[in-house]
Amino acid sequence: VNVFLGLGLPWMIAAIAWTVKGGTDAKWQGRFQFDPDLDWLGPAGSRPQAFVVKAGSLAFSVTVFTICAILCLLLLALRRRFCGGELGGSKGGKWTSAFLLASMWFLYIGLSSWKSLAEAGGGSCAK
Repeated sequence: VNVFLGLGLPWMIAAIAWTVKGGTDAKWQGRFQFDPDLDWLGPAGSRPQAFVVKAGSLAFSVTVFTICAILCLLLLALRRRFCGGELGGSKGGKWTSAFLLASMWFLYIGLSSWKSLAEAGGGSCAK
C-alpha cells in the first residue's frame, strides 16, 4: 500500500494529467528530444512526446534503503535473541536501539538527498 500511495498514485495522476493536457510543449522538446537515454522513443529530432520519468538516483536510493532495512531486521533479530523480544528490555538497550534505528533513517535520507543533488548538478534540484 505504501509503495502504491508513495510512488504509484502520484505517477498515475501525472500520467493522466499529461495525457489530458496533450499538445506540444517546447520545454519537453528542449529537455527530451535529443536525450540519448530515450532512443526507445525513436530517432532524436523526430520523437513523439511521451510522459517521461527518468530513474535518476532511484537504484542508489533503493540500495541504501535495502541495506538499512536488512540492518533493522538484524537489530530486531538480535533484540529477540538477547533481550527476549523486539520491544522492552533495559532502558539502555531501548535507547541504543532507538538511536540506531533513527541513525539509519537519517543516513538513508542524507545519502539519498546527497545523491539526488549531486546528479542534479552540485546542489541544485533543477537541471
